[in-house]
Amino acid sequence: MRLLHVALKDLNQIVKDWKSGLFLLLMPLAFTLFFGFVSGGGYREQPVKAGWVDEDREIADSVPALGPALQELAAGTRGLRLTVLAGAREAEALVRGGKLAAAAVVPQGFSAAAWTDRPLPLQIIAEPSEPNGRVASALLRSAATRALGAAQSARLSLAPGNTAPWGSPPAGQTAPASRAAEALQRALDDWRQPLITLRAETFLPADRLTGFLQASPGMIVQFTIYGLITSAMILVLERKSRALQRLLTTTLSRAAIIAGHLAAMFAVIWLQEAVLVACGQFVFHAGYLHAPGATLVLMSALALWSSSLGLLIAALARTEQQVVMYSMIAMFLFSALGGAWFPLDVAGGAFARIGRLTPAAWAMEGFQNILMRGQGLAGVLRPAGLLAACGAAFFALAIWRFRFE
Repeated sequence: MRLLHVALKDLNQIVKDWKSGLFLLLMPLAFTLFFGFVSGGGYREQPVKAGWVDEDREIADSVPALGPALQELAAGTRGLRLTVLAGAREAEALVRGGKLAAAAVVPQGFSAAAWTDRPLPLQIIAEPSEPNGRVASALLRSAATRALGAAQSARLSLAPGNTAPWGSPPAGQTAPASRAAEALQRALDDWRQPLITLRAETFLPADRLTGFLQASPGMIVQFTIYGLITSAMILVLERKSRALQRLLTTTLSRAAIIAGHLAAMFAVIWLQEAVLVACGQFVFHAGYLHAPGATLVLMSALALWSSSLGLLIAALARTEQQVVMYSMIAMFLFSALGGAWFPLDVAGGAFARIGRLTPAAWAMEGFQNILMRGQGLAGVLRPAGLLAACGAAFFALAIWRFRFE
């Protein structure tokens, strides 16, 4: 394909400037070391904060209260930190304000319905667009599933044919409410003692290296943007030297010329990512190879978005100085807002909500799903899809603004 000639020409120019290429590899490694050790090497993903509201206050004497048991299960869930609130309005305000990732509301009649064929669901207040909101919602629903399952198990464990355990017992037997409460407690105890034990594996040989789980992907995201300077500069220089206009006199179409430059940018960024991922895996023990397919998909989506951004910068810039300026602005803006320097959970509030709308935050979410949450391909499909969609939008803008003169 003729566009490959344009791409190979760009790559040949970049390879000749080997000092810039070396800089694009040494700088992110140096910054990874810096941010990794500045974090103390002890970065741990903080538990998500969730609110708790129990509105199931009027409970019949014959029905054991399920709300306190559910709260205990949720509070004991790893990765979740509960805060008891006064009401649903307060919970909704705190979630909307970014102070809480999610909130659970135990509705009125929850305990009574749990002993029937139609249990009431736990009400969840969360922002579905935020990763922490989805995580907290899943953890809260998991606790509710266990509590409701315990109630149903307790119900079935009582006398056969007695579907209402609080009905009138035979003479001399334990009171119905006591029997139901005892059965519920036994079922909850069984939930707390799983039949199998899961051993959690860490990808790090020592606790002092855990800070690199944030620093390694963060610097990959940051310097894929910084690396656009070299690629975008070629297009600006071609336009300035009128080499781009001379290309139009050949049999190459305008689409092939643009596609060739885009392919060269994609190749440079992808190779840079591959080297940094390899260093993250074997030097910083970040665990990218835990899910190699997911890592490749996310790398490709990030490279597609970055190369489209580079093409847009080349379309807008008229001089070499503007290329450097636009690239630096993009790097600092996306890196800071997207959580490449520090987790967005630490910032919280409006900053975190705005940051999660940026492509850099989507890339960081995908990498953290692999490195910190042990997820595979399913964990990167959403962030990779968002990166690809944003890359397509940037590409369309670049084509609209592209100048051959």
